[in-house]
Amino acid sequence: MWGIIATWAMAYDGVLKGSKLLTNKNSSVKAIEETIKSVEDEPSFRSVGYGGLPNEKGIVELDSGFMDGDKMSVGAVGGLTGFKNPISIAIKLSEESYNNFLVGRGAEEYARLNGFEEKDMAAERSLEIWREKKKSFSEENMKAYDGHDTVGVVTLDTYGKMCAGTSTSGLFMKREGRVGDSPLCGGGFYVDSEVGGAAATGVGEDIMKGCLSYEVVRLMKEGCHPQEAAERAVIELSEKLKRKANISRDISVVCMNNNGEWGIGTNIDEFSFVIAREDMDLVIFLAKRINGKLEYIKATDKWLEDYMSKEIK
Repeated sequence: MWGIIATWAMAYDGVLKGSKLLTNKNSSVKAIEETIKSVEDEPSFRSVGYGGLPNEKGIVELDSGFMDGDKMSVGAVGGLTGFKNPISIAIKLSEESYNNFLVGRGAEEYARLNGFEEKDMAAERSLEIWREKKKSFSEENMKAYDGHDTVGVVTLDTYGKMCAGTSTSGLFMKREGRVGDSPLCGGGFYVDSEVGGAAATGVGEDIMKGCLSYEVVRLMKEGCHPQEAAERAVIELSEKLKRKANISRDISVVCMNNNGEWGIGTNIDEFSFVIAREDMDLVIFLAKRINGKLEYIKATDKWLEDYMSKEIK
């Protein structure tokens, strides 16, 4: 049994590529890399990779994390500038014995020494959006704009190997050097091939407080179905934040266990995700809470048309 699940409808083309690789018995490492690279390379998606929305100084800083569920090896980069496909750099770092998480100039030097492609990741349309938004902020009230759609992916191959990975440009208008949960093992992603994996998206400052992805996998290890684990982890974290901090911002997670069973948790009104498995066609679902119960609704052509029109504006 192979399977792949990813956050947000923007991952559709990537999941299609990844599912074809898994069908042909490629490894979950190869599948997750190609899935995430597909999203990173598409400038229409302005929260990931090329065309990502800049920080407050107009610089596109990228974060990415990867974990191999067989080896429990981890690689990550934070605040990376000037290099294409941070997920590939994170995967390469996971092969190192030490220095697995590099940030800023250190990450860029490592990428350069290892022959990764250098590229200015700021697309003109994203810079136009940044310039427009900059006009409406004063230096005193500069704050992060609502734009934080991390691509998070979990893969299971026919050999039982699982991987988890993430990639993002982070919050639009974030402070220079800001890093959220996405490259943090246990927060943005976590996987153990003996159990399952999870990947998160939302406001990293909240997600990291609950070690969300690790918590989902921990609950699956205790016997929870992936759906129960995901919902329980998100609800418990959201409620605790409301109780202790008086606010809980956007939090969502996708997960899959080593049998290919899957689930999602979210505290927002509508969360899209993409799922493909050996015994089911690739589908984009919308998760919505109806009468207090989280339900999956297959995305319609009209919904997808509206979604893409918003992305390319």
